[in-house]
Amino acid sequence: MDMKAHFRFVATALLVPLLALAACAQTDPGNPPDAVPGSQPATASPTVPPGTAPSATGTAPAAGIIDLSITLTESPGAEPHQFRLVADVPDPADAPTLTESSLPDPAAALAAVASHGEKMFFPVPDPTRVCTQQYGGPEIAVVTGWFKGKEVNATFNRTDGCEIARWRTMAPLFGALAGGTGAI
Repeated sequence: MDMKAHFRFVATALLVPLLALAACAQTDPGNPPDAVPGSQPATASPTVPPGTAPSATGTAPAAGIIDLSITLTESPGAEPHQFRLVADVPDPADAPTLTESSLPDPAAALAAVASHGEKMFFPVPDPTRVCTQQYGGPEIAVVTGWFKGKEVNATFNRTDGCEIARWRTMAPLFGALAGGTGAI
């Protein structure tokens, strides 16, 4: 092998892994590398702080209202399950009062939302967080509505260990009974 051919071979051998690594890098600028999977990227707004956008009628519900709609799809192409949870939280020191629900165990769903809603619906990215690479299933739950005056638009899935943990924490909100994963 002459010197030019040897140089091309070595250059190619070094360049291919670098290109492969670059291809694996994130290319979506709307979702930073330290974003929590399943969370929605924050968008800047000059007049309204994130999480407090007014509703379609122009006003956000009272800060003490929980009004959530849940759409659970158990597998691609499956018929989605729809749930709703509405509660009143007159004082942050008080427990929420259930006013409406179509969930199988509304008390458990409300307890999960009251205890973990802030962290689960509005996660703060943690660049040191490491998630196991395991697959928990094809289920996807989309939660929209209002949580104590903040607009909710959160997606839950079971695509890795961190997402499975988020799912289990909020499982009653997805229709889970007795430790199930959702939709009864």
